[in-house]
Amino acid sequence: MRPRGLATLKRLLIQLDDTLSIPNSTARAKELLTVARALTDDLLNQSKLPAAAILGAKGGSVTAQKGSEYFRQLAAKRKTNAGGRPRKQP
Repeated sequence: MRPRGLATLKRLLIQLDDTLSIPNSTARAKELLTVARALTDDLLNQSKLPAAAILGAKGGSVTAQKGSEYFRQLAAKRKTNAGGRPRKQP
């Protein structure tokens, strides 16, 4: 999250707290809450990572769990060019 947005949100909440201490200030309090909610939604949307980034972070740890035998087989396939798709027959 951006520190500037958080500072703005904090100022809004302080202003809302001050406004609630004044009698008959419900309209202003409601307005401040609406703005604070919109700002919070915006900050949350900015902090979301794309799905590919989340899946990419898991990829290395899941692959590492397959063990050394798996990596030996991959190396053998690379050496014999047997790891890919079969060639098309003319």
